[in-house]
Amino acid sequence: MTIRSFLPIFVCALLAVFFSKTIGAQASSFRFLNNCNSTLWVGTLAGAGTAPLQETGFELNAGKGAAMAAPPAWSGRFWARTGCAGSSPGQFKCATGDCGSGKIECGGAAGAPPATLVEITLAAGGGGNDFYDISLVDGFNVPVSISRRGCATASCAADVNVVCPKELRVLEKDKTTVAACMSACEKFGDPVYCCTGEYGGAATCQPSVYSRVFKRACPLAYSYAFDDASSVFTCASFSAAEYLVTFCP
Repeated sequence: MTIRSFLPIFVCALLAVFFSKTIGAQASSFRFLNNCNSTLWVGTLAGAGTAPLQETGFELNAGKGAAMAAPPAWSGRFWARTGCAGSSPGQFKCATGDCGSGKIECGGAAGAPPATLVEITLAAGGGGNDFYDISLVDGFNVPVSISRRGCATASCAADVNVVCPKELRVLEKDKTTVAACMSACEKFGDPVYCCTGEYGGAATCQPSVYSRVFKRACPLAYSYAFDDASSVFTCASFSAAEYLVTFCP
């Protein structure tokens, strides 16, 4: 083989390595879509030891979308805040899911229950699985799903507020419209509902009459703390994966 005939092969090999490294270096991302008929204010919270996303809270108008990159091996949660108002510094407040920051950005604070949670953990490096779920353990305020092309969708598409037991309802200012549905743990603080104390294990913490209401409405979502079997979803991890979080799917 002459030097002249070898060069194209050598250059192609270099380009292949370059592009494979470039593609491999691409970050995963999250897209958000608001299919609800009103504005939502999305909250984002990184898990322990994980860097926050570039936005910890943002406004998402009805019918609109947004996107942001995810650091490698990111874990955390998303939720929708509803009924938000207040433009003065420190005065921003939401009827449900409020993070108590006094502004649109949550700044590392979690949302107050009741709120529907989207939870996700991206695998570190190549290989392994991403884990994601929809959780009603902290109650419900807005239907939501998380999906990725080629993988199963985790979803709570039903409006649980419609079937919420009277004693768990959070009402809007009109005192008639249900804004959110509390969890039995948040409402009553009983260890049997909170899966704490002597009920702090899968063998002793069983579905309750309240968690069954959530499960019937949203079979693919967590209804209580140990509802893993039908509620945790996995998908093979790879760089540049895009997850879509849809409110009111």
